[in-house]
Amino acid sequence: MPKSKARKKAVYTPPQTSQQVKVSPRWLAPVMVASWIIGILWIAVYYVAPTAPFLGDLRDWNLLIGFAFIIFGVVLSTRWR
Repeated sequence: MPKSKARKKAVYTPPQTSQQVKVSPRWLAPVMVASWIIGILWIAVYYVAPTAPFLGDLRDWNLLIGFAFIIFGVVLSTRWR
């Protein structure tokens, strides 16, 4: 019985990667951390002093504002390299 010819498979070559290392902007990390801190402090101050002049007027919107700062920091953290 004759032997079948072996098929030649193409050699896999991975796509070229750029030699440059991606670096996040210098402002990203400080803004990210500051956003987290502002959000946590905003919520904490609201719970400690809910009748403060400016915070008392916003009532439960203070939670939304605090969480918005925290979420903004998390979104920035996905861009950090």
